[in-house]
Amino acid sequence: MYSLPAGDPGTPDTRGPLRYLWWVARVQGRRLVIGIAFAIVWWLGQALVPAALGKGIDALAARDVGLLARWSAVVLGLGVLQAAAGTFRHRFAVLTWLSAAYRTVQVTVRHATRLGATLPKRLSTGEVVSVGNSDIAHVGNAMEILLRGIGAIVAIATVTVILIATSLPLGLTVLVGVPVMAAAVGPLLRPLHRRQHVQRDLQGDLATRAADIVAGLRVLRGIGGEQVFAARYREESQRVRHAGVRVAAVESALEGAQILLPGVLVGCVTWLGAHFALDGRISAGQLVAFYGYAVFLIAPLRTLTEAADKVTKGHVAARRVCRILALEPEIAGGSAVLPDGVLEHGVLRDGGSGVAVRPGRLTALAAATPEEAIAIADRLGRYAPGEVTLDGVPLADLPVAEVRRHVLVADNAARLFTGRLRDELDVRGAATDGDVRQALYAACAEDIVQALPEGLDAHVAESGREFSGGQQQRLRLARALLADPEILILVEPTSAVDAHTEARVAERLGKARAGRTTLVCTTSPLVLDRADLVLYVEDGRVRAEGTHRELLAAEPGYRSTVTRGEA
Repeated sequence: MYSLPAGDPGTPDTRGPLRYLWWVARVQGRRLVIGIAFAIVWWLGQALVPAALGKGIDALAARDVGLLARWSAVVLGLGVLQAAAGTFRHRFAVLTWLSAAYRTVQVTVRHATRLGATLPKRLSTGEVVSVGNSDIAHVGNAMEILLRGIGAIVAIATVTVILIATSLPLGLTVLVGVPVMAAAVGPLLRPLHRRQHVQRDLQGDLATRAADIVAGLRVLRGIGGEQVFAARYREESQRVRHAGVRVAAVESALEGAQILLPGVLVGCVTWLGAHFALDGRISAGQLVAFYGYAVFLIAPLRTLTEAADKVTKGHVAARRVCRILALEPEIAGGSAVLPDGVLEHGVLRDGGSGVAVRPGRLTALAAATPEEAIAIADRLGRYAPGEVTLDGVPLADLPVAEVRRHVLVADNAARLFTGRLRDELDVRGAATDGDVRQALYAACAEDIVQALPEGLDAHVAESGREFSGGQQQRLRLARALLADPEILILVEPTSAVDAHTEARVAERLGKARAGRTTLVCTTSPLVLDRADLVLYVEDGRVRAEGTHRELLAAEPGYRSTVTRGEA
């Protein structure tokens, strides 16, 4: 019994697509070798049938009943052997395919998680999605074809030896014909490889375009840009179609070659065998055997051309996988350890802006422009480089995983994932029913859950699209509160809700985070008025700090920012 996927996929070799494919084959070497052994037995069981039939026909011609019975039993035994070996070959072929595909998914997802915010900056959404849509299948196919491909080579070699032992000209015809046939297919592989690579890139770009359109559909309709982007999508989809037709042209030629070239070789072998039989150089049984070999050779020869096609596609897919695996995170961590008690009394400080988030308090940050607030939040959460310290300890010296464990940045770019609502809110799986209720209450999201027929057991669609923007924002806030990090940084947590709901969230947030360190980046007067301390940032630096009312009275820039210039 094999368990899939593997608990630890291992460390892939990303120095090139061929090295990656070799690594995938090597890590499941035992399974691959067993599968190849069964494939060889399966092919040999078929390859020896013509010889046994020829011997049986010669025994029939000689009227030797005993010999005929023995060769009939051999044919029956070969049939049973084929059935058994074919069953196990197929089983190991499926296991090999699944193992290669799952392992590729595991290493890709693991590395994507490690890259974090670096991934969308360096690669398009479509390019990443295409790995899961098609590339894993091509990597799996490249592994699966090894079983039948190696078995086919052994079968062709065995038939060649038999033919040479029986008739040297026939054996040499096969021995020379197979390499010539392979050489004839070779010129088709390079253009196929090139066109497949172009098509994959265009498919990735098209998937990115589709994701952008779907994500911004409401905005596009609001500004009347839906038709413009639909036209762009049609134009790009036509380019993908033309690229697909170009690939199909080469693939169709390859498919034709898989039939034509083996057919020519088979025809030559049959023609020579018939002439040798008429000349009396071979017996009637040997002629039947030669014809059987000629028909049999079509299958292994087609398998070799199929192997060339699938390995080529696997090479293209492996190149895309390696492109992702070769990326390095923009943010790297160190190996320092936080001293005891730092999280309870340490100040999180951004040296670039002068922002200081004091422990156990609800601090608000009002920036003159939203971009300034987002940049500071990214630095404080170690999503962007910066001179950020926690009680004097640079965050850059800490492991990234350690920072993520203690500092949570929740912004409006976050998404709800598909699954049970309770699981999407309680991502750590450790919250009690009371914890969930309190988080929903603090985020004013109780009505959302109550409106669902299945409540917290309701299934969330992709990106939570069944919820409005304001509902998604409140559910994301509840999720952040349930995570209960030592330091929570919220970026505009109430920008999509109405004023009445915003006032309730502002009132409940401080109570929900009592004793914890919290920074809220917002320009909402309702939220700012509830903060223990407000920091006003302009041109990337803290210009003033105090309570909301104090800053309204003393700082014109702050007053203009939070009142939208109406005061």
